[in-house]
Order: sequence, then structure tokens, then C-alpha cells
Amino acid sequence: MNSVNFIILQDVIYLILLIGLSIPLGLYMYKVLTGQKVFLTRVLSPVESGIYKIMGVRDDEEMEPKKYAFSVIAFSGICLIFLWGLQMLQGFLPFNPEKLGGTSWHLAFNTSASFVSNTNWQAYSGESTLSYFTQALGLTVQNFVSAAAGIAVLFVLIRGFLLKKQTTVGNFWVDLTRTVLYILIPLSLIVAVLIASQGVVQTFSAYQDAVMLESGAAQTIPLGPAASQIAIKQLGTNGGGFFGVNSAFPLENPTPFSNFIQLLSILLIPASLCISFGKAVKDSKQGRTIFIAMMILFVLSLAAVTVSEQFAAPSFEGVTASANMEGKEVIHGVGTSALWAAATTAASNGSVNSMHDSYTPFGGMALMFLMQLGEIVFGGVGSGLYGMLAFVLLAVFIAGLMVGRTPEYLGKKVEPFDMKMVCLIVLTPPLLTLLGTAGAVMVPEAASWLTNSGAHGFSELLYGFSSMGNNNGSAFAGFNANTVFTNVTGGMIMLLVRFVPMVAAIFLAGNLAQKKTVAAGEGTLSTTNTMFVGLLIAVILIIGALSFLPALALGPIADYFTNL
Repeated sequence: MNSVNFIILQDVIYLILLIGLSIPLGLYMYKVLTGQKVFLTRVLSPVESGIYKIMGVRDDEEMEPKKYAFSVIAFSGICLIFLWGLQMLQGFLPFNPEKLGGTSWHLAFNTSASFVSNTNWQAYSGESTLSYFTQALGLTVQNFVSAAAGIAVLFVLIRGFLLKKQTTVGNFWVDLTRTVLYILIPLSLIVAVLIASQGVVQTFSAYQDAVMLESGAAQTIPLGPAASQIAIKQLGTNGGGFFGVNSAFPLENPTPFSNFIQLLSILLIPASLCISFGKAVKDSKQGRTIFIAMMILFVLSLAAVTVSEQFAAPSFEGVTASANMEGKEVIHGVGTSALWAAATTAASNGSVNSMHDSYTPFGGMALMFLMQLGEIVFGGVGSGLYGMLAFVLLAVFIAGLMVGRTPEYLGKKVEPFDMKMVCLIVLTPPLLTLLGTAGAVMVPEAASWLTNSGAHGFSELLYGFSSMGNNNGSAFAGFNANTVFTNVTGGMIMLLVRFVPMVAAIFLAGNLAQKKTVAAGEGTLSTTNTMFVGLLIAVILIIGALSFLPALALGPIADYFTNL
């Protein structure tokens, strides 16, 4: 079997498994977040009740949108402060066999903002910067709760479509607890055991010294409780890396099987939530329509990256490469690296098993544009789907304007307040991405942060702020982001692009919940047919192109034409 056929077969198997697993998991998550009994209820129900008792929470208490939004912000704020302090004080805390000192205040702020916002952008190498205690108690815990917060807000928005003339939208503490307890912890245990069986390390032992067989030189091998963090970082679309080179590191991703499990974990929950959405609104076609739109955009992006890396390799005098293997591990090759890169930038994940800085200009642009669409092609757990639902409402609104009819979706009229919230969800990420990039370009020392100059150097900056501005967390690997400017500016951007759309989604849900349901009529736009899928994709691509085409022309497009 030649390499091209192998890549196609691998991608097809991956997509079939993703679709096959998303159906039962989606139905399970629907039951969990609607309070129905599942097979884990008998075991976990007493634990859940105990958690509510400790927190002083009644599971039957409902919150208005303002209180729900305040709970989300207050909880995340406390997590931010705790993690910020934990990093700066880690030199005095236990489980630090390498005696690593505290980080700078600005790096601690950036990392705290990153993990609380489900971004996991890292301006450091984990093995040389953070202790086991900080990684386990700080970062891993945030991987769970930040992912759970995204799913909780998604279900608030779903309730908005279901409720009629109601002023409450659920209970944040109940949604958060159930998501962590019944969904994220069980899945993480399964994935952690699977990848640990392949050699992913899980230990509190100190780093080990080894002598290299050929040269006799000493080498320090970093260790740590990695498997438990890697499992939830992939499942929660957190991304980041326990070690500096992320999932390209042998002890973080040692075998093809561990690579496939991690790769499947990246998109599993976001894809499954489409099924949960269809089940919750009592119309499976609605969830299927969104799933199909996401899948079409993902497959097109995957094809663009794969073709660029497989057939547009750099050529040198007297040498013609069959594929672009620069920055990729031999064990993964072009096909698996391209599949991972497309999945991690489509989801709000950001973990990498190859260096995106070494991709061809068009391959790198496809990854960049996936993020710039707003992380809605499956996207982050919860946040990807409520972002996509904002685009759905925008597409419905545009279609309504075309025919001079008040737009409706799932029986709810889409009115001016709803569109204001939609605009906040849709436009906040591109606005802050472009502002951050523009600010960085004007900093005099910006050139010293980059590995490359010219168009590719600008691409490194644009990619970095596209990643932070869309809560992704991946990097071109040529951008030195550990500076006061990038840490503080990037941290603020990550917080704003996470919580402004999140609060907007909660208030959108509250407004929808107060409305009555209107019956579908002859003029009601169908939101489950092929035409609507096409309209939705067109709206997404137009918004993305209008926002970023000039910047892309200065970066990867110019990079391509200057290197012909």
C-alpha cells in the first residue's frame, strides 16, 4: 500500500470510529445533564449528594441568567487567583523533586488565564518550569473544571430553546458537578489507563539520569504524573503539554496506538455533544445538521493540510522530497501529523505531535484559518457547539432578512437582543485576535521574539494571537512568547475571548427561555436540509474571510509567493 492510500485509509477509519463512538456517548451525556439515571448513578449518586452538601448547594435550586453568569465568573476568578499563587509559591511546596522555583508573576498570570479559559497556551516547557504539585493540583484540576464549565453553558443555551416563559436557566454548581463526576472523570480514567499501558509515564519519582550508548554522554530523562493530565487535556480539548514538545515527546506519546487514542479523544466529546443537542431539543435532525456542517468543514481542512504537506514539499538543488517531513516525527509521518494538526486546531485543543512552524505556507494557513473561524468546527467541549449555534442563529437571521420574515429557530423568534448576543459570541474572537496581533507588531522588540523574519515571521505572530484569541493554545513553535507584553496581553485576550462569549451565551439563553414557542408555518425556514447546511457553511466562511483575509495575505499567502 502506497503512502497516499494509507493516509486515506487512516483518515477514513478515524472518522468512522469518531462517528460511531459519538452516538452512544452523546446519548449518555444527554441523560447525565438532564438528570436521568445512567449506569454509574448507583455508584456516583452518593458522591454527588456529598459534594452538594459540602458546598451548601441544593440540586433543585434554579438560577436566573445573571446569577448563573456570576457563578461562572466568580468560580473561574477564584481558580485564576489560586493557580496564579500556586505557580509563584511552588518552590516552597511539596512534590517538587527537581527543586524548581516559582515562576515570574507575568508568566504565572498568563498560565493561569490560559488554563482557566480552557486555552492551555504555554509560554514555558513544563519539565523545566513547573513542579509535579503544580501540574497535578493546578493544571490538571483546571483541565477538568474549565472543560466542565463550557459544557454547562452549552446546556444552559439548550435549555433556553426548550423552556417557555421561564426566568431561570439551571444551576451552575449542579451542571459543573455532574459533568466532572459522570462524564470527564470516567472517560479520563479509561484514556489514562490505555495510554499508560503504552508507556506514557505516571509517577512522582525524580528525573532519571541515563548514559547514551553511542556517545557515553549523560542525559536527564524527565518524568512525572503525565498520563492523568494528558487524558483530560485531550478529552477536555484543553491541549497543552506536560512536557515542552508536547505529544511529539516519546514519554507523552510513545506509540501509534497511544497517538490514535489521544487523537480520537480530541474530537470525541465535541462531536458527541451534537448528538446530545439533537436529543435534548427532541429533533435529532437538528443535531445531525450541525454535525454534518462541522464534518464538511473539518474534512475540507484536513484535505487541504494533507495535500499541502504530502505534495508541496520544499525542493532544493539536486534534491526532490516526496513529502514535507520537516518538523514531523518519523513514527507519525505526514498523514498522522496532518490529521492531528487539523483535529487540534478544529477543536479548541492545541496539543501537537509535530511543529506547525515547519508546515508549508498553505498547510499552516489551513490550520490558522480553522482557529480563526472561531473554534466552531467541533471546537472546544461545549464552547464549540454554543459558538456554532450562534452562527446558526446568524444564518437564520440572514435568511429571514432575505424573505422579509421574522426569523425563527426551534420555535423561538430571533429578535434584536438575541442578535446582539450572537454578535458578541461571533465577533469577540476575531476582534481580539487582530488587536493582539496589531499590538505585537508595533512593539519594537517583536522581531527578537521570532525565529523567522518577513512574511513567515508575521505568520508566527498571527498564528500565536489566533491561538490565544480563539482559546486554542497551539503555537507555530517559532514564537518566543515568554515576555511581559505577550504574557499580560495574551492572558487578558484569553480571558476575554472565553468569558465574553460565555456570558453572552447565558444571557441569550435567558432571553430565549422567556419566550413562548411559535408553531412552524409554511414560511418557516427549514434548518435541517441540504440548503441550510450550505447556507451555514457559507456564513461561517464569509465571516472568517472578511475578518482575516488581509492578515492572511500578509502572512502565509505572501510567504508562499516569496518562496516559490
